[in-house]
Amino acid sequence: MIGTIHIIDDEDVIRDALSFLLASRGLSTRGWDSGEAFLDALPLSDCACIILDVRMGGLSGPEVFDRLQLAGVRVPVIFLTGHADVPVAVRALKAGAFDFIEKPFNDNQIVDLALTAIAAHAQDQAAAAARQSVADRKATLSQREKEVMALMVTGALNKQIADALGIALRTVEVHRGRVLAKMGVRNAIELTKLIADGQN
Repeated sequence: MIGTIHIIDDEDVIRDALSFLLASRGLSTRGWDSGEAFLDALPLSDCACIILDVRMGGLSGPEVFDRLQLAGVRVPVIFLTGHADVPVAVRALKAGAFDFIEKPFNDNQIVDLALTAIAAHAQDQAAAAARQSVADRKATLSQREKEVMALMVTGALNKQIADALGIALRTVEVHRGRVLAKMGVRNAIELTKLIADGQN
């Protein structure tokens, strides 16, 4: 399930048109006539993407975006903008917005952009979860196991690790086995890949 695309625009006709358009592609939507109404409803666990008008009565789009950032809402935001608002939208991009689209917009273009934003966000979340998983596994290692692992991922052999750390070969073998077990991998090659993936 993708989740819901939230459309924040004080023009009924824009909200309705976007809702109809996105629904025609099988996407769930919810419209809001002001940034204040949307912010008051937070947190929204179903929120997959936000389409946000730059110019609205009350809080402007960029002001809503700033408050979302402060609230820790990290879903992708696409700004709807008139030509004169492009510099404002560009500043929002630099602050972390996903993209902006100018009115009048092409129907397929905005749907495709929303789908791209949702897919990119899902990929980012998966990568973040993978990094956290690696960090959690690393946290279970003793200091000596961390030292052994650091040498394992350089391709060092057991004897080289023993010499580098000034410990017995058998001790290295024990630590190596524990490192592989705790990190959930079968060998040093898988360990090296796991560590590399966890840093990306």
